[in-house]
Amino acid sequence: MRVAVIGGGVVGCSILYHLTKLGWTDVALIERKELTSGSSWHAAGGFHALNSDPGIAKLQSYTISLYKEIEALSEQDVGMHMTGGLNIAATQARWDFQRADFARHRVLGLQTELIGPEEIKRLCPLIDVADVYGAIYDRHEGHVDPSGVTYAYAKAARKAGAEIYRHTRVMDLKPTGRGSWRLITDKGEIEAEHVVNAAGLWAREMGAMVGVSLPLVPMEHHYLLTDDLPEIAELDRELPLIVDLDAEIYMRQERKGMLVGVYEKEATPWAVAGTPWDYGETELLEPKLERLSDALIKGYARFPAVAEAGIRRIVNGPFTFTPDGNPLVGPVPGVPNYWSACGVMAGFAQGGGVGLSLAQWIIEGEPEVDIFAMDVARFGDYATPTYVADKAKEFYSNRFTLAYPNEYWPGGRVCRVDPIYDRLKAKNGVFGVSYGLEVPLYFALEGEAPVETPTLKRSNAFDAVGREVAAVRKGVGVFDSSSFAKYEVSGPGAAQALDRLIANRLPSVGRIRLAPLLGESGRLMGDLTLMRLAEDRFLLFGSGYLQNWHGRWFAEHLAGEGVTIRNRSAELGGLILTGPRSRELLQRVTGIDLSPAAFPFMAVREGDVGFAPATVARLSLSGELAFEIYVPATSLSAVYAAIEQEGTAFGLVDFGLHALNSMRLEKGFGIWSREFSRDYTPAMSGLDRFVAFNKGDFIGREAALAARAAPSTQVLVLMQVDADDADAAGYEPVWQGEERVGFVTSGGYGHRTGASLAMAYVDRAMVEAGAAIEVSILGERKPARIVEGGLYDPENRLARG
Repeated sequence: MRVAVIGGGVVGCSILYHLTKLGWTDVALIERKELTSGSSWHAAGGFHALNSDPGIAKLQSYTISLYKEIEALSEQDVGMHMTGGLNIAATQARWDFQRADFARHRVLGLQTELIGPEEIKRLCPLIDVADVYGAIYDRHEGHVDPSGVTYAYAKAARKAGAEIYRHTRVMDLKPTGRGSWRLITDKGEIEAEHVVNAAGLWAREMGAMVGVSLPLVPMEHHYLLTDDLPEIAELDRELPLIVDLDAEIYMRQERKGMLVGVYEKEATPWAVAGTPWDYGETELLEPKLERLSDALIKGYARFPAVAEAGIRRIVNGPFTFTPDGNPLVGPVPGVPNYWSACGVMAGFAQGGGVGLSLAQWIIEGEPEVDIFAMDVARFGDYATPTYVADKAKEFYSNRFTLAYPNEYWPGGRVCRVDPIYDRLKAKNGVFGVSYGLEVPLYFALEGEAPVETPTLKRSNAFDAVGREVAAVRKGVGVFDSSSFAKYEVSGPGAAQALDRLIANRLPSVGRIRLAPLLGESGRLMGDLTLMRLAEDRFLLFGSGYLQNWHGRWFAEHLAGEGVTIRNRSAELGGLILTGPRSRELLQRVTGIDLSPAAFPFMAVREGDVGFAPATVARLSLSGELAFEIYVPATSLSAVYAAIEQEGTAFGLVDFGLHALNSMRLEKGFGIWSREFSRDYTPAMSGLDRFVAFNKGDFIGREAALAARAAPSTQVLVLMQVDADDADAAGYEPVWQGEERVGFVTSGGYGHRTGASLAMAYVDRAMVEAGAAIEVSILGERKPARIVEGGLYDPENRLARG
């Protein structure tokens, strides 16, 4: 058969249904007991479309819209209750968050409303609104019957020709050597071209069968079912779903009582060593009500009528968590035709979308929506079981905590450091984390604590970052770029393989080119930098957190005879020297001729820096004269010390990611996951100027040509915004009068230009008309102007100097 799906919960059944919906009927689902025997049967069944990630929000909206379809196809009642939902704000900080989120919802296609205490009380008479500021109300929230939904997917899939094998346990998985899999079960063997791990609580065991350690762990979770409440019995309608993060409680109506859930601060991993094979069907964990008492006291204060009700039942059932709370979906790197669809915490909000995306990926080669936030490849080998448990506990415990855009939680840290971490830490360095590695954000001023205050506005880092940028502009700064991903591609077949992989022409020896990667759909798969060190030897550089993601792509599209691919990200440390005096400083520690004639812009040279063999490149994300230096990681500390010693005469200053982000915005340079992603084509993003359409065949060429022939309705622009104490962060709407004409991808403050800046995708027609526009900042509209060619040194003379 074509696909075997392991696991009969809501996610597995959704995948089975979507495979048949897209035309593959030679598919089967294998479940060790009855359907819903894992986490699905005891789920609360709530659904909502609200999510900060646009891809996930789209898939959640799709899931909700799907319920009536599968109910009609299967003739199985899904128990749909479209009650609407209230997300309560009882602090000023929460209300500021909600006003900002409400503006972003326009971009995400969510039809929410901001309502005040009186309307909240009308919708939910149980609430005490004495200290409530307001709420986000979404009419498209509610709850379903978990078993009804799961069986509806299964019945619809079976009607279309799929097979379902219940009471059949998969004992082992073996590759056949023909590109397919042999599933060894307690009822016999099955051969399938593709295997999907949708095993939920047993996903780790299914991964171990093929040598994969999936980063997830089951967590205990409680909710209560109350006795009937007279206040509900008197109503002629059903109460909305309620999420009150300040009261640390979520609720929905269950019959004439309430289902009350909490995410207690004492998060408890379950079955850390492995899930028992005989667990499930109707089995629950022992309730630990004492762990809920603090949260329930807060919740009951807001809902006094619920506090008076008796408890009819306590449910403590496990469900799986990942380090960031998002699912693990997609092809598992290094294991051909083996797919993950697990860690789906919100199965009844996301199950339909996960099923659609995975079915599209298997059948069509890529999902329609960018779901990197769910991709199994977003984690690397740093995500050990100990790390996963620590991060999952942290995420669970903070489920109801405000998460600020400039905040890094402490779980799983310090996990990985590069050789100069201690030196930078001693200089008052403030660190974030990327792909498990500590990365410098900024360097706190003397006498200030090296801690950035979480905020929606400009933080306490503002002055320190301004100092770093000023030092770079006037003299020279050094940045630890060790977190960048670095890949070496070599061999007699390297040039031919790379020429098909990237959309630009290959550079000549000693030169650099920007290298967009495209999928077959013509949408972006990456924005790498390609350096050619010899006829048959290349270095590729990209975002460090995409190592596993791009590694999977390279393994599929670069592998071949005469091609060797090495991920050298951990082997090579990196430093960037930037500023008008960077050439003078670097020349003191290298024998490479750095003169403009010998070493022009977008060139790369090999030689010694200090006592270390180095690759030195001339390119600039800051817009200043800059040199990128890559040396063996074991030499990084010595090279840094040599630069630091010589730098005293030049006023050398360390700078971090915040300063680099400020400078790249002033140049109008986009970055991956913000301006560039799989949602965009080269024509939309402006990367088409780096696509050599006439060079011959490359991946995605025909689709990219078609996209270029039909100009996109939106284009990427840089805007200057009249903002004072806060800047755009991402997904804020752009307005022309009362019409939404675009959305922000990223924003911040440009310290060299003294301007609040934002990059955005906006309507092409509006740009051509030069219309007046506004940008929502924390829910308030601010005037903005489109900047052509960058705000700082638009001719790029400094970087080329």
